[in-house]
Amino acid sequence: MPYKSVSDLPNTLLTSMPKPASEIYRKEYNKAWEEYDETAAGRPDSSREEESERRAWDAVKNKYEKKEGVWVEKKTSSK
Repeated sequence: MPYKSVSDLPNTLLTSMPKPASEIYRKEYNKAWEEYDETAAGRPDSSREEESERRAWDAVKNKYEKKEGVWVEKKTSSK
């Protein structure tokens, strides 16, 4: 089920990552949920939820990484 606001995310997410990462998660989860709805006729909602979670985590991991148990923004290398 899509999340209306960041505060609707599970507490484990809210307490483990910074708010900008939580916002990325919510946005990408909801986007994936809607896209899956359009292409998933006949598939169970559990698959829809799993795919939405996977895509949301992928989006978070593009910008954040976990270091010593804490989610931190990735440093960009300047070349």
